[in-house]
Amino acid sequence: MNVPSRVPVTVVIPTRNEAENIADCLASAAFADDVIVADGGSTDDTVALARAAGATVLERTGPTIAAQRNAAIAVARNRWVLAVDADERITPELAAELPGVLAAPLHAAYRVRCRNFYLGVEQTRGGWSRDWHVRLFPRERRFVERRLHEGLEPIEDVGELQGTLIHHPYRSLAHHIEKIHRYAQWGADDLFERGRRARWSDLAIRPAWRFVQSYVFEGAIRNGRRGLVQSLLGGYSGFLKYAHLWAKEEES
Repeated sequence: MNVPSRVPVTVVIPTRNEAENIADCLASAAFADDVIVADGGSTDDTVALARAAGATVLERTGPTIAAQRNAAIAVARNRWVLAVDADERITPELAAELPGVLAAPLHAAYRVRCRNFYLGVEQTRGGWSRDWHVRLFPRERRFVERRLHEGLEPIEDVGELQGTLIHHPYRSLAHHIEKIHRYAQWGADDLFERGRRARWSDLAIRPAWRFVQSYVFEGAIRNGRRGLVQSLLGGYSGFLKYAHLWAKEEES
């Protein structure tokens, strides 16, 4: 498939200590005529590698991923923006699709499906196989600034792209668990600031239901031991978030 070059789209990538990922991510975005890396204070070689690859780098752009994205969007050179994470890769199919879409947009924004890989294997069944996010949008739009699961502000007219993003969210099982602990704290902080408090059911019933929902109803059971590990860790993640929330209540 012929991948175009110099497509009039701005690719924005938030980073923080992504030296292992940034070069491959930027290579997949080489077709774009404007690539902006919004760094949140990396202490590794992320910034140097991004600059060496030709990207525009904004340093210390905010405390959250949403703030980093928004800082990059604010200086985008093009009308349309494609938001990508450092652990994602733009497929040749998506790159080839963009020129036609941008030449005559039929929708106010577009969602893209992420093809998630877990411990080296693509997850084609279960909730991880149905992972869509609005990633292509005009530069007037912004992400809602919260610590966890940031999303673009609501848009009614959203189309779907055929091309996909390749997503490797975890380098290893240890990395998965490390991110669970970090994200659980962020999630608790967001809930606490919104006035939410942990109930007994949040600590006991919600994590168990999250496991059952993922493993049984979303079909992770068909992914063998990977599906079991994913679902158990998903339940643990939910428990840990509300345990942190409860602890913040006790400390306040």
